[in-house]
Amino acid sequence: MPNLSFLTQVPTKIVLVGLNYKDHAKELGMPIPDEPILFLKPPTALIGPEEHIRYPSQSTRVDYEAELAVIMKDSCKDLEPEEVMDHVEGFTCLNDVTARDIQKKEVQWTRAKSFDTFCPIGPRIVDTIDPNRVTIQSYLNGELKQDSHTSNFIFTTEELISFISHVMTLLPGDIIATGTPSGVGALNIGDTIDIVIEHIGTLRNYVT
Repeated sequence: MPNLSFLTQVPTKIVLVGLNYKDHAKELGMPIPDEPILFLKPPTALIGPEEHIRYPSQSTRVDYEAELAVIMKDSCKDLEPEEVMDHVEGFTCLNDVTARDIQKKEVQWTRAKSFDTFCPIGPRIVDTIDPNRVTIQSYLNGELKQDSHTSNFIFTTEELISFISHVMTLLPGDIIATGTPSGVGALNIGDTIDIVIEHIGTLRNYVT
């Protein structure tokens, strides 16, 4: 079983955002979206710190994506932005591991994003940070690859969760990932990938 003891509830869903950093949009040459782009990962993709990301045989290109994740505290629907933080348990690190070659050839991203072990999360939940004002980084084998700040969000944490809550009911333990900054890249078997977020800590995983 995954090492997820720091989670107080098993999530019913993991909601992610396709493009939410200005620097990532610039890197991709894409316009700033008018609304958040949403997709889902299944809870079966979750693993914890110090666990292994399994490289699937169906893919030849698997990428890391550093993200700030929000853990929901209770059931909520149709929230206004100013109501969001009353329903948040806290924040942690998340790696939106993606089979990039599969993503590029399919209109829907479900298969590329949903392999078992493709959602490392941790190492702890923190409730004392401003999620829109922290640094976020990734290190591949100790080398800095992503280096940004959540002040570069296109949509703030409150705006994202409000938007999502007007689509679907959020339940205790549900996870919202807030998008990745520029600098995403490939993982290879034998790699160590660290996601580091200010005031939260380091999420380390190994590729096998």
